[in-house]
Amino acid sequence: MKTIEFESQRVSLWYFRLALVLFILQVIMGLWLSINYAFTLPQELVNVFPFSTAREIHTNTLVAWMLLGFMGGTYYILPPECDRELYSTKIAYLQLIIFVAAAVTAVIGFLFGWTRGKPLLEIPFPLNALIVVAALLFIANVAMTIIKAKVKTALQWMLLGGVTFLALMYLFGMPFYRNLNTDYYYWWWVIHLWVEGAWEIVTASIMAYIIMRVTGVERQVVEKWLYVETGLFLFTGIVGTGHHYYWIGAPDYWLWWGGIFSALEPLPIVLMVVDTWMHVRERRNPIVNPLTWYYIVGLAIYHLVGAGLWGFMHTLPPVNRYTHGSQITVSHGHLAFFGAYALLNLTIFYFAMPRLKGITKYHDTAGRWGFWITTIAMFTLGLVFGIAGILQTYLERFLDIGYSTAQQTMMLWFRIAFGVGLVFLGGVLTTIWHLFTLKPSDKQAAEEVVVTPAANI
Repeated sequence: MKTIEFESQRVSLWYFRLALVLFILQVIMGLWLSINYAFTLPQELVNVFPFSTAREIHTNTLVAWMLLGFMGGTYYILPPECDRELYSTKIAYLQLIIFVAAAVTAVIGFLFGWTRGKPLLEIPFPLNALIVVAALLFIANVAMTIIKAKVKTALQWMLLGGVTFLALMYLFGMPFYRNLNTDYYYWWWVIHLWVEGAWEIVTASIMAYIIMRVTGVERQVVEKWLYVETGLFLFTGIVGTGHHYYWIGAPDYWLWWGGIFSALEPLPIVLMVVDTWMHVRERRNPIVNPLTWYYIVGLAIYHLVGAGLWGFMHTLPPVNRYTHGSQITVSHGHLAFFGAYALLNLTIFYFAMPRLKGITKYHDTAGRWGFWITTIAMFTLGLVFGIAGILQTYLERFLDIGYSTAQQTMMLWFRIAFGVGLVFLGGVLTTIWHLFTLKPSDKQAAEEVVVTPAANI
């Protein structure tokens, strides 16, 4: 049974598979980091596998599997959106090989101390150059597909703008600057304007396409939120970067402007999902695979709570003066990244992978278990990190107790975090196992048994 419209969409499947493998590695490294916080490890073990190395792998595999999901999702939705095949599947595969080779080499290099030591941007310059080449190939492939398309849509140009801006911002994190303040100024251009700028636009574009296909809602209903997203990016995303500037010596007003504007950025996606849900209720369109809708709604809720509300409360100037850089930041980061981007990638995977395997309706019991386990466990993990962060803030920044002494009082919460992390890993493994072993539902299997003989007459 043909469930995809264009053969070139199949290129996305390898992007999805490799992203899921890196997802597992990221979670395992996260568990190891929690062990380092929860227990006093033998120095011999620390010397062999330092905390800094595990953190490098944890954060860089996060970025890698997110980007692989975005790239694969773009290659999946672009052909039907442009009503033509991808400009070049060879370029898409070449780009994938270069990107994965750079990512794997980076992880191995971290183990042997080959790192720049720049937080979240530790990849050495030669590997950065390879990633830039892969990004340029990606942009060229997307741009040529759109340019040659007979039909032009706002979603196409929004997606191209998002991926182009994503690649452009990465360039600012490649050089080192002699002045540390200058270095971190441009560092935030990558970290913040990726997460709360370019990635938001890519998220909105992909979500708009999936919502239209899943629910049947008219294009103009969903696309209007793309225009809102662009406006909020221009007026809030750039200004929102300023809530970091205070900590590199910028004037106090950046805390207020940056904190308030940064909190507004998740609203368009939430409003898009709410508006779509209202139209679905009115039209009563059947949703063939409800699990995809679970992820869409879960993404909207987590996006609002983790990135929006929790981020806003954390970045309010009177609060942020004390909580900046504490475990409260870790709590916000986990909830925001999981809600805004991990759930987005999983939404893409559950939308596209069944179709790439010729499945229209699949058994989703294991997938539902995976969804509820991961979402509940991550919410619990965010709360545990938040409690540890409040305790840390009180002890270190109100009572002026040293870090090592305060850490002893937080070890209980990190042991709890480790336990919750194990549950989360179980949910991740369940979800990934389900995605790799998707099977048609009994209804689809029965229909195929009936249709196949007739087709052969």
